[in-house]
Order: sequence, then C-alpha cells, then structure tokens
Amino acid sequence: MTSELLVSRNDGVTHVTLNRADKRNALSDTLTGALLEAVVAAGNDGTRLLVLSGNGKSFCAGFDFTGIESLSDGDLALRLIRVELLLQAVYHAPFSTLALVQGAAFGAGADLVAACHRRVAAPGTRFRMPGLRFGIALGTRRLARLIGPDRARTLLETTRVFDAEEAVSLGFLSQIAPESGWPDIVTDSAAKAKDLAGSAQTALLELTTVDTRDGDLAALARSAAEPGLKDRIAGFLAASARR
Repeated sequence: MTSELLVSRNDGVTHVTLNRADKRNALSDTLTGALLEAVVAAGNDGTRLLVLSGNGKSFCAGFDFTGIESLSDGDLALRLIRVELLLQAVYHAPFSTLALVQGAAFGAGADLVAACHRRVAAPGTRFRMPGLRFGIALGTRRLARLIGPDRARTLLETTRVFDAEEAVSLGFLSQIAPESGWPDIVTDSAAKAKDLAGSAQTALLELTTVDTRDGDLAALARSAAEPGLKDRIAGFLAASARR
C-alpha cells in the first residue's frame, strides 16, 4: 500500500486515511488506485464499517491536475474513469461507510463524501463540484439521488461553494460535528453497522441502493471523450487562478 494512503483495521472497522496533506489530499492516480484497492479488500476481510478521512487541513481537493501539461486527453480520460470506478466501489460497498470531512472537499473529493452512507463534517467545511465547468459528468446521478434532482441541478449549474450548514439542509451531510467528537461517531457508527448479521447488512445496502453504474460510467466516458479535454481543464484552472 502506498504511503499516500494509510489503512488500519480493528474489530470490523477499516479506517482509510488520505495522506497527501501537502497536496490537500488531491487524488493522484496512485492514491486513486490505492483507495480502490482498499475498498475492494474491505469487501473480503470482514469489514462492517469503512471510515474515510484525510490528513491535514482539508479532506480532499479533488482530482490532482499536477503535471497536466504532460498528459494526453486519453491519459486524463483514463484517470477520470478510475475515479468513477472508485466512487462506484464506495457507493455500492457491501458494508457501511462513514466520511469524516474537514477544511474543503472539492470536485471528486465532494463526490467521495456523497458516495458514503453517513457524512460528517467539521464546522467551517466547504464543498464544491465544478466538473461541468470543464465538461465532465461525474457523480451526477448519485448527487441527484442524495439531495434531489432540483437541488442537484442548481448546485451543478452554478458550481458554487457551499458550506457545512447548507450541506446539512440539502441532505448532502448527515451532521456537523467538531473533530474532537469524531471518535464517538465512529464508535456509534460501528455499533449500528453490527446490529444486523453481515449477510443481512449486505442485503439491506444492496436493496436500498439504485444501481446505475453502467450508465454513470458511460456518461463520464462520453463527456471525457469530447475533443479538447486537456484544453478545457487548462482553461478552467487558469480561470480559477485568476479569481
């Protein structure tokens, strides 16, 4: 396992920590692969609760665009597809999932939060989903199911930043809690995850989760296949830097 990801397991709880604090835990290809590997492994090792968190001041800044100038459109499309596969693995996991979020969760980082069953953020946490600014359809159906299509449409059209209080009112977050209270939340979530037998929990999660994986992947692939992906991303990054 890469040092970009820390994984610990204890009594049915797997804690996965993004460990690129100097990059605000942005999803490099290495980190994305390690996360996907950890989630898949948790499905086979008796995990009842998976906890996702990030070291440092922010949970996850989203897709890591470092070195974009050396990547082709095809390279970028493949990396985006791997991110979608990660989000699908979390969303359809056969165990409970808990996101503990602080600082900022932008782009794919916000999508990672939205893919979890329980979503807790520290006061002052901020969220943004700007993918459509450069033409990428990532996580759209999952967000619409989480907060409703009208609210999702508004957030994704404006791609604006929203805070933890608004996130709770939208249903994007389950609750706001200071980081000092997170250990108790993990304990509570672990106890609830073990209320049912493992097979019953898996069945419950499967029956209450709409499976649109093929459609979501196809939508992402179509959006990434539009000519000029690299140029669109570069334009978005330049515009963001000017703000």
